[in-house]
Amino acid sequence: MDDTPGRVLVVDDNKVVRQLIRVNLELEGFEVVTAADGAECLEVVHRVRPDVVTLDVVMPRIDGIRAAARLRGDPRTRHLPIAIISAGGRPRETYGVDAFVGKPFEPDELVRVVRGLLLAGARSGNRSGNGNGNGKGNSNGSDTGARTGADRLTATAASPGHHPPFPLVR
Repeated sequence: MDDTPGRVLVVDDNKVVRQLIRVNLELEGFEVVTAADGAECLEVVHRVRPDVVTLDVVMPRIDGIRAAARLRGDPRTRHLPIAIISAGGRPRETYGVDAFVGKPFEPDELVRVVRGLLLAGARSGNRSGNGNGNGKGNSNGSDTGARTGADRLTATAASPGHHPPFPLVR
């Protein structure tokens, strides 16, 4: 295993938001690959083999909800930890994902959630396995610890589809 904390696939149709998420995660040592929408995510996920995926909800072609459902429906990505990062304020259970971070977000929150999902995936044998771990990923109903932190996150009052500016560094 290399020295990077893990590989994250960041999916958002807003280029500025993608770059802000990328910079904040790279500052913490994560390797980051980006995609502009759910369709591109599904095209690259098997090649990139991320440890965690972050998805916006409102995107062209395939939105984050459909992309998450397709990732969950594919045996190769079924146990891949997924976080929704969106201004839409519904609980993570609504989306069928492992965590929810509301926009605008604090960089520390983003990093904490991604790190928690990565650690949960590593404990379940999913590290760099792209869903080919021991079959006991985050969706098995057990509380992984990452969910505890994610449960404390709340969405902001920003309107869906609106991407306000975020702080670049802490």
